[in-house]
Amino acid sequence: MGWMKDETGLEKRAANFVPLTPLSHLQRAAQIYPNRTAVVDRAFRTTYAEHTGRVTRLASALARRGVHPGDVVAAIMPNTYPHVEAHFGVPACGAILNSINIRLDVGTISYILDHGEAKVVLCDTQFLGTVEAALKEMEAENLPLIVEVPDEAAGYHASGRHVTYEQLLAEGDPEFEWILPQDEWESIALNYTSGTTGRPKGVVYHHRGAYLISMGTPISWRMTLYPHYLTIVPLFHCNNWCHVWTMPLVGGTTVCCREITAKNIYDAIADEGVTHFGGAPIVLNMIVNAKPEEKRAFDHTVEVFTAGAPPAAATLAAIETMGFNITQVYGLTETYGPATECTFKDGVWDVLEGADRATVKARQGVAMPQMDHITVMDPKHMEQVPMDGAALGEIMMRGNAVMKGYYKNPRATNEAFRGGYFHTGDIAMQHPDSYVQIADRAKDIIISGGENVSSVEVEGALMHHPAVLLSAVVAKPDEKWGEVPCAFVELKDSAEASEQELIEFVRQRLAGFKTPKHVVFRDLPKTSTGKVQKFELRKAAATL
Repeated sequence: MGWMKDETGLEKRAANFVPLTPLSHLQRAAQIYPNRTAVVDRAFRTTYAEHTGRVTRLASALARRGVHPGDVVAAIMPNTYPHVEAHFGVPACGAILNSINIRLDVGTISYILDHGEAKVVLCDTQFLGTVEAALKEMEAENLPLIVEVPDEAAGYHASGRHVTYEQLLAEGDPEFEWILPQDEWESIALNYTSGTTGRPKGVVYHHRGAYLISMGTPISWRMTLYPHYLTIVPLFHCNNWCHVWTMPLVGGTTVCCREITAKNIYDAIADEGVTHFGGAPIVLNMIVNAKPEEKRAFDHTVEVFTAGAPPAAATLAAIETMGFNITQVYGLTETYGPATECTFKDGVWDVLEGADRATVKARQGVAMPQMDHITVMDPKHMEQVPMDGAALGEIMMRGNAVMKGYYKNPRATNEAFRGGYFHTGDIAMQHPDSYVQIADRAKDIIISGGENVSSVEVEGALMHHPAVLLSAVVAKPDEKWGEVPCAFVELKDSAEASEQELIEFVRQRLAGFKTPKHVVFRDLPKTSTGKVQKFELRKAAATL
């Protein structure tokens, strides 16, 4: 069927075209789920009617304080209810939310506030001293207004030096009309990358992408109406993988978790009926290795998205016997969080058990519904690599949930989008069924005697040892081989293992050149999302 010959009068109109925005999910929820619980944060609970009212007052108060459409409002808060409200209230006044990593140093926070030109900073009292110090280092003439967000339940009381969050909300008009985007390409969020090499880059999200990932997530995550979602993924990390924008769509309850501990996770599942959460493999380890007194019984299956690093097959095999169904997802800050999912292949993988089942479930998988084409390509020639489960290339993707670009950095944006795809920097193979499987970050591949060694593969072998809680493998400079694998290992409580024991353990599973030549026992440095900071370990390995 060809194109219609005459499209006169078929243009976009108010009746047939509305810019996509996740704000519409909350407007709808307030109308059809007014009495359902929207947010839980310890003793704090709001219905959708109450939640929407607080969001409206926040939007109004920010506007009255001089925040205009297109301005940036920063937030430095853990996973608490004001941070959830900010995800709707800030864009509801037309502004752009810049949720900042709570673990960053003063200098980096100062840079982000300067670079993003924040007009207001919503700051949890725990981090107030850091933010105040950051403002003193800023170069901007007009410093952002600090709105202090105390958390009495956590022991963080108002300092008295700034307007508080509740005082700000009291200034707001409950009848304020939300300022919705006129164009779905308008920005909704500004998120800064980790900045482990040079200054962090500002990743800009648009309303369209946030809306579409919120629509795609329930499909991938087997969500029906009224899920209970636990916020383990930080709200500053890809805006909580955009899950907080998804919950009103399905009438779900967002359960906040300020401190990520095994006890808090088990308590939330048992007491609040949590059905879904996302988290890095370190969270899975935490659950598997929880102390008996931290565990709670529950009688339903908890659906878990895990990402951040390929989870060890041993971890997946253990946790799936405990009432958790794990789906490996993969993405980056630049893709609003998860972009691929390891969709379970019914009728094919059902026969697999134990480690074999866990191994296939640890793949990064295929494109989620909001994405278009995701594949593995030769970055030099921009050609598809053979889908044979062995040939290596770079994961590349395009779709509606890829960032607008890097703020004030057109050179980096153009490089990232070279050839019509977003270049992830992740090295992977692709199986004949099209499922993608990460081998390593490009910078984490170890080249030993001319042979490529995947740090992920070595880490997976180490994680099968019963004494190992967590492992990370990096390159150590070597005069003979150029580089050799060096393993850093955290042991489980009361467990023991020697360096030689772990080296022999890996040698029984992998080729000799892949075996660690050194094993260092220590606590591993981690980001706030649970990722191991390998750049710190590379520095340590170079001094051994």
